[in-house]
Amino acid sequence: MARNSKSTMKLIGITLIVVGIGLAIWGYQMSGSVGSQLSEAFSGAASDGVIIRYMAGAASFVAGLFIFSR
Repeated sequence: MARNSKSTMKLIGITLIVVGIGLAIWGYQMSGSVGSQLSEAFSGAASDGVIIRYMAGAASFVAGLFIFSR
């Protein structure tokens, strides 16, 4: 029983790591879009969507590493 639970947690950790990397890549691609660049030119900061994806990606990646390493 404990072995199955451990492998399930490892799988969840790997999934969170992959999702975190995907969100970071998605945010990076969004930062290069025309709309985001126009927003950045006028406001001086990245758009909210880009920042949210970067933060969610980082949080998911760190949580995945923590769960995977346990």
